[in-house]
Amino acid sequence: MLADSTTAVRVVPLMALPFTTVGFDLDGTLLDTARDLGAALNHALCTIGRNAVPNEAIRTLIGGGSALMLRRGLSMTGGESGIDFNALRQVLLTYYEANIADQTKLFPGGEVMLDALAAAGLKIAVVTNKPHGLAVKLLDALGLSPRFAAIIGGGIHPLKPAPDALHAMVAACGGGRAAYVGDTTFDTGAAKAAGLPSIAVSFGFNDLPARQLGADAVIDHFDALIPALSRL
Repeated sequence: MLADSTTAVRVVPLMALPFTTVGFDLDGTLLDTARDLGAALNHALCTIGRNAVPNEAIRTLIGGGSALMLRRGLSMTGGESGIDFNALRQVLLTYYEANIADQTKLFPGGEVMLDALAAAGLKIAVVTNKPHGLAVKLLDALGLSPRFAAIIGGGIHPLKPAPDALHAMVAACGGGRAAYVGDTTFDTGAAKAAGLPSIAVSFGFNDLPARQLGADAVIDHFDALIPALSRL
């Protein structure tokens, strides 16, 4: 009886979730992509004779898309003077595409959380600044694409923090009330501009401390997502 009672406390009634759709950022929110992105960045820097960015610093460079990550990496290693930025970004993207899922994985609790949202009847979506083709390729490689009602990557709409991609997510999922989960000010800013409540994850590639990102709630593990959604 004790085990049953404990289980009952942890189950969130479906009516307590006032949403039809939950959207997620990709890098640093659903997926820990730091090692694969870092390898691609350092490969690109190596081709122009720059030192590699230390692994412990990679996470601070991610967020806002590959161009911003590369600019940050160049700034750390000597600046952009004399660099063909567009050509170097293509070197980064080509390497990344060829090694896109070598070390990438869901953050802890991610699979159970996605199962729980699906069981609750919610539509699940991804909205990311990662180029759309790369986002789809990565999710395909990890066997995750069938879980999502919509995958919206960069290059289709203005990048976050513009709200356009989140508006497109809501439309693609059939309307209704939606929430958005992310890890940076790009995500919380886009949600605010789109008029959606947001949840920040503290375990991602936060560009500010998680509780300063401006989200409506902050979670430290995916176990806490459904209870947080029920309180929004």
